[in-house]
Amino acid sequence: MAKASALGRGLGALLSEIEEAYDNELPKKGGVEEIAVNKIRPNPYQPRKHFDADSLAELSESIKTHGLLQPIVVKEDLDGYILIAGERRLRASKLAKNKTIKAIVVSVSDEQMREQALIENIQRDELNVIDLAQAYQELIDIHELTHEQLSQTVHKSRTQITNTLRLLQLSEKGRKALLDGKISAGHAKVILGLDANEQAMMIDSIIGQKLSVRDVESMVKKIKLPTNTPRDTLVAEGLDFSTLKKQLQELGYKCSTKGYKLTIEFDDNSQIESFLDLLS
Repeated sequence: MAKASALGRGLGALLSEIEEAYDNELPKKGGVEEIAVNKIRPNPYQPRKHFDADSLAELSESIKTHGLLQPIVVKEDLDGYILIAGERRLRASKLAKNKTIKAIVVSVSDEQMREQALIENIQRDELNVIDLAQAYQELIDIHELTHEQLSQTVHKSRTQITNTLRLLQLSEKGRKALLDGKISAGHAKVILGLDANEQAMMIDSIIGQKLSVRDVESMVKKIKLPTNTPRDTLVAEGLDFSTLKKQLQELGYKCSTKGYKLTIEFDDNSQIESFLDLLS
């Protein structure tokens, strides 16, 4: 596929340029520079939407003590610079109240800038699972890649890519619950086949009743059962008639249960009439 090949060459060249810039500190624009942090704009293509506050605070303290060990990478713009790589370092430097930051200036196209932001975050495992899925999807859409081709480009297994992309089937509520740590990735994978309302019901149940993944699997299985499921299949699992059975026995009725069936025995017609009066 032509587009896939172009992706391989373009990303390979771009990543080599970034790595060479880090190794030699001799990019096209002339080495590492000290740039005013207020002159640097965020990368508009940054796939990472969530930054852990505690982690940033730790990095900020490290920068205060030891300085910035790895420069960020920027692209020169009309009225300053656009960040290409190193958003955590830039945010932490601002948190440390540094006025300037070490930066390598490179010449790249907007498309390369977009791709580099995606690749850097994917390869460094800096994305949460939802942002990662969206980054995978964006690269697939841009270059019309198969999961296998993307696997070769970002050096992740095809299975991992496929399973991660499936999380995009979560409803907005599901994505937020996963990001907030209220449900696990295991829970999320189980409820993927449900519609938004069913997902919402299951998420509330998981949170409120602290359900395990196995509990959720059992509940989802029942939700997915077709209405024409043979009765014998249902009987194999059974229902909990214990409370109803106890109440009927206290009223003097003989009853037994099996699977999805509850059987009541009557001694005579008067007992049937009494039962009908009870129902009415």
